[in-house]
Amino acid sequence: MNPAMWISKTGVQAQDAKLQAIANNLANVNTVGFKRDRVVFEDLFYQVDKQPGAQTADNTVSNGVQLGNGVNIVGTQKVFTNGSIQTTSQPLDVAITGNGFLQVRRPDGQPAYTRAGQLQVDSNGVLVNAQGLPLVPQITIPNNATSITIGENGMVSATVPGNTAPTELGQLTLTTFVNPAGLQALGENLFQETAASGNPNEGKAGDGAFGKIKQGALEGSNVQVVEEMVDMIAAQRTYEMNTKVLSAADNMLQYLSQASR
Repeated sequence: MNPAMWISKTGVQAQDAKLQAIANNLANVNTVGFKRDRVVFEDLFYQVDKQPGAQTADNTVSNGVQLGNGVNIVGTQKVFTNGSIQTTSQPLDVAITGNGFLQVRRPDGQPAYTRAGQLQVDSNGVLVNAQGLPLVPQITIPNNATSITIGENGMVSATVPGNTAPTELGQLTLTTFVNPAGLQALGENLFQETAASGNPNEGKAGDGAFGKIKQGALEGSNVQVVEEMVDMIAAQRTYEMNTKVLSAADNMLQYLSQASR
């Protein structure tokens, strides 16, 4: 069997995976807080027919003969660049400008992290995300609150009848990671800590490496449509070239089989 067929097969599979990532990025171009994916590749092991650096008969040094065996997918990475800030004028919408995630508590009690700031109040007055998961630390909004203010430092205040001064309800904190690309994407705009991401670091918005919170705005997806379209064209052309190698290797085998008759 011609090794070129197996090599081009890995190329076809690699470009198929890249196209799937591009499709997911484009599908989430309007998803609040979405971070685009990129596929990381590596070359496969090499067949060494002649060791590089070996001396030849005339006492010269050979560059060797190393034949590659294709491409392999190392993994996918989330690209955590900031998306564009979109003003909504909704008091419970918050955008994070800079680094950090909002922490929520999942139904099993485990923490999860999100950049999507479409907050709302549940039937108990608890501040929750769009999926109804309570924020950590938990903040409860009074039923008679007439207005809610969320400062850049994450302090949540409410104005209630009979009290002219806003009442502080709690502090929204942000969480950062040494390697956010190592977070596990759970869907629903949620991420989970892993050994690759490092331990979570919790702090107040605006302090040190923590970003600020902007009320009445949302962070859009960081997907650039034009960039994804260019990547899609490049993936399609690379896919075509790999299939042409498959056809060429098949034709070579056909010639060999006919010559051997």
